[in-house]
This record gives sequence, structure tokens and C-alpha cells, in this order.
Amino acid sequence: MSKSKDTSVASHPLPSYLNADHLGPWGIYLQQVDRVTPYLGSLARWVETLKRPKRILVVDVPIELDNGTIAHYEGYRVQHNLSRGPGKGGVRFHQDVTLSEVMALSAWMSIKNAAVNVPYGGAKGGIRVDPRTLSRAELERLTRRYTSEIGMMIGPSKDIPAPDVNTNGQIMAWMMDTYSMNTGATSTGVVTGKPVDLGGSLGRVEATGRGVFTVGIEAAKLSGLSIQGAKVAVQGFGNVGGTAGKLFADAGAHVVAVQDHTGTIHNAKGLDVNALLEHVAKHGGVGGFTGAEKMESDAFWGVDCDILIPAALEGQITKDNAGKIKAKLVIEGANGPTTPEADDILNDKGVLVLPDVIANAGGVTVSYFEWVQDFSSFFWTEDEINARLVRIMQEAFAGVWAVAQEHKVSLRTATFIVACKRILHAREMRGLYP
Repeated sequence: MSKSKDTSVASHPLPSYLNADHLGPWGIYLQQVDRVTPYLGSLARWVETLKRPKRILVVDVPIELDNGTIAHYEGYRVQHNLSRGPGKGGVRFHQDVTLSEVMALSAWMSIKNAAVNVPYGGAKGGIRVDPRTLSRAELERLTRRYTSEIGMMIGPSKDIPAPDVNTNGQIMAWMMDTYSMNTGATSTGVVTGKPVDLGGSLGRVEATGRGVFTVGIEAAKLSGLSIQGAKVAVQGFGNVGGTAGKLFADAGAHVVAVQDHTGTIHNAKGLDVNALLEHVAKHGGVGGFTGAEKMESDAFWGVDCDILIPAALEGQITKDNAGKIKAKLVIEGANGPTTPEADDILNDKGVLVLPDVIANAGGVTVSYFEWVQDFSSFFWTEDEINARLVRIMQEAFAGVWAVAQEHKVSLRTATFIVACKRILHAREMRGLYP
């Protein structure tokens, strides 16, 4: 816990475009900054820098639908902080995307990039759309129009988008092609998470899940938790949760419960993870998997497990369900899955929480590798990439763990201490221009 009490987010000078009564995810981020401020020393004079995104673009994205009608969608690109390098962060297509959410996600990217010490600032983008309602041709038109609308903000040395919720390598390929057509030259480095044939990196798809597994193993060693035979529950079984679940199962753990938007399943003896991954690839979710029993969605949080991996959307662990959690270790594969109130409840219960800003940083780390490979036109083997990823994640986690022990704070606050000091030190050295 922090040495100081939380400052109410209502006390912050808020921009005119946000509602103080409904701050959303940005309010959670502001509380996290307040918790770290007492540990920043002389750099605290720059802390307001962290509470204001550097640049926000809201765009109208009109497309012609297959039936000939014109539809308009709201799109965003937010650059939170560029003190340490170009912006870096994903693009999500989701019907519930809001400006507050994209602001918070861009800020968490700033923290995440600084925590693992890759030379990026934080950025994020999104469109308010349910992509399941669009045909492939409509999705391509939406992606290309959005890319053109934000084109003045992005670029391989300015801001590099990547996949996020409901976006993938194909979306990145369309973004890369659109940017390249608009600038008159092929620019593979403008996005990461591309198909390998278009300058993508080996190991990128599994990178976030591999990072979750890597820091989980390190935390288990330091806290005396044996992975062999450990029970694991996973929320979300896509690239992140599915990869992490498979790696834990391969290491001798038992994945006993999985939840996603299609249902919640449970098998106390352990699920056949390979069979479940095949089922998800074929059916789009875990619902209907025959090797498990159905479970009520609310019961998922109280399942008997040692390790819980929330790898879906933000705001999933709240003050209402945190008390039910039996896990000794929570590894945040998603961005912002735990509210500050839930954080405090878990901390008081002695649950060790590995925060998103370090636990899921494997994706942006391999995105960094992809960007470097694109610039040099020299590509590494998957073994080289995985080895470099594991080394960076282990070193970053060791640094965060040491800070947590030194200040007797949570791993989340420790990660913010490490990251915010790096960001604000860069800000201080660069100074203000003009």
C-alpha cells in the first residue's frame, strides 16, 4: 500500500471534454499516479505531465456499407507522452470504446514501455464499432479510412500502432498499405503485429502471453509457489490467455477454469488446453467445449485456484468480486483489469498482483523487436526473439520486485515508481520548448 491516502480524482484539474462524475478508466489511471507521486522525489514537480495526454485526435470515419448506405463511426488516436521516443500502442475496434478508455490505455502504454525500458512513449487508438457486424470488405474500408484520418499523427518515427482488442495482423497489413500509399513509399515500420510476409516478427502473436508466463514464473519462485500442479484460472482465451494457459500447462500446472464472452467452463482435474485451443479456433470461444462443465459466470471469480489470469478487458476485478478470489497470484494479461478498490482488497488478503504494466509488456517488447528488424531489414529467428524477450522481462521484473521490497509497496506502485521516474527524468533532461 502507498504511504499516502488516495487523492480524490475530483481534485484534479480536468480537461473540459471529460465528465468529472464519469471519468471512466482515466480516473483509475489518475488514482494510480497519485499513489506513486510521494516516491518521485524532486521529479514530482513534473508529475502533472503524466496527467495530461500530449495530443488527442478524434475523427469521423465514414464508409459506404455493402448495401449502399453511408455509416459514420467515431475514431480516436491519443499520444500520452513522447518524452522517451515515438508513440507506441494498439488500435482496438469495440462498440464500447470511449475517449476516457483510449486516454487511459495510452497512459498505461507510457508506463509499460518505460517499465521494460524500450525507447517508446505511450499511445493508443480505437474505433467505436462492433466489427462482428461488418463484412470483410466493410472492415477493410473502415480500417483504411481510419488510417487516412489519423495519418498525420502516425509514422515509423512518430507513432507506431499495433493490434489490440478485435484487431489483428490483417488489420495491420491494411493500415501499413494505406499509410504507404499515402506517403508514396512502402513503410513496413509504421505498424507492428503485421503478418511475417509483410515485415512482421516471428513470435509476435504469442509474445504477450509468453511475457505473462515469464513474470508469473519469476513471481512464483520469489513467493514460494510451485508451478507443478498449481491450479490456474484464465479469463479470456485468445492470443494472451490462450498462450499463457498453454505455457503454464506445459510447465506442469492445471488450467481448471476458463471464461470468455461465449461462456465459463470448469474442470477440477484440469482442462485439455490443446483441445480447448482447437475448439476456440474453430468456434470463436470456449462455449460448448465438451471436456468441461458449464459454470455460472459470477462463480468464476470464486473458483479454487492458485493463479488467476485476467486476460480479457479492463475493469473485471472489482470491489464486488475481489473478496471471492482464492488465488495466491493474479497475473494481469489484460490492460487495467483490476480497479483500485479491488487492488486494495487483494492486497489486504495477501494476494500478489502482477500488474498489467509489467505482466503484459511482452507484446510491446516484441513489437519493438519487429520495429528494429523493419528498420534494418534484417530478421531474427524465433528462438533469438523468445530468448531476448525472456531476458528483458526477467530483468524488468527483478527491478520492479527490488523497488517493491525497498519501499514496501505493491508491485503496481513499484512499477509506476520505476516507469514514472524514467519518463519524468527524460522530460526534465529535455526541458520545455520553447
